[in-house]
Amino acid sequence: MSDDVERLRRWEGAGGTWQILGRSPTDLTLALLTCDAGEEVDRLHSTDPALRDYVGGRQRSDDDQPATE
Repeated sequence: MSDDVERLRRWEGAGGTWQILGRSPTDLTLALLTCDAGEEVDRLHSTDPALRDYVGGRQRSDDDQPATE
């Protein structure tokens, strides 16, 4: 598993949520949000294809979940 996917999964596992801020064929920028108020506390910018696969077509973490590996 890639470092960026692992980072996002740890964030989700801790109860955090995320939202896509920007998407291109090669880049993703996600806002990492608190679980309670949805405030942005960090951003994750990545060119990792594994992260794009993990996120899929979702715009937010509460959209339909990706298939498990």
